Amino acid sequence: MKGLIYKGYVAAVEFDAEDAVFVGRLVGVKDVVGFHGESVKELQAAFHEAVDDYIATCAKVGKAPEKSYSGQIMVRVDPRVHASAARAAEMSGKSLNRWTEEVLAEAAERESGKAVAF
Repeated sequence: MKGLIYKGYVAAVEFDAEDAVFVGRLVGVKDVVGFHGESVKELQAAFHEAVDDYIATCAKVGKAPEKSYSGQIMVRVDPRVHASAARAAEMSGKSLNRWTEEVLAEAAERESGKAVAF
């Protein structure tokens, strides 16, 4: 699934058949930020407005707006998977961190259809 991206914020979108409207929400932030539109064009405009309003509201109340993701993840895996990944990283001449980042980026690109630039 491809998501909308604006100013570093990502949105998940669904279609509400009952109301015949696209409904979106920011993902990766604890604050609830939603928007909707009857067409793709309206949805994109509402998304941009929702992000801009969220940032402005945070500034008004003196709160730092949340960013979607920090860049740090903690993952627990089977020790055999850990060892296999460590060997693969070493064989490719990369740190496990760098190798994992590249593998995750490739998998994310396959799933989302959008390349991750880093």
